[in-house]
Amino acid sequence: QVQLVESGGGLVQAGGSLRLSCAASGSTFSINAMGWYRQAPGKQRELVAVITSGGSTVYADSVKGRFTISRDNTKNTVYLQMSSLKPEDTAVYYCNANNVSWGKGTLVTVSS
Repeated sequence: QVQLVESGGGLVQAGGSLRLSCAASGSTFSINAMGWYRQAPGKQRELVAVITSGGSTVYADSVKGRFTISRDNTKNTVYLQMSSLKPEDTAVYYCNANNVSWGKGTLVTVSS
């Protein structure tokens, strides 16, 4: 099993930046894809970005050009650098591994 712990959320003004981190532990050798998802109040959870072990990335259209996903395989950690944040980016951000394991989430609030 893989355990995931997110960090880095908080309150930021519109236009600001935040970097989220997700540290994996446990059966990390089994991890291929790692991703970030988010869930805003009253909405379904949605994909934000995914990165494979080889470095291939996929982004939601709503964050392309503003968010960057990266990973450090030596530290079993995935990052989400968020820039030019908008109030509509406000959500709980969840880390995911292999579309199976989930973290508990970290709250990002963007004020206007």
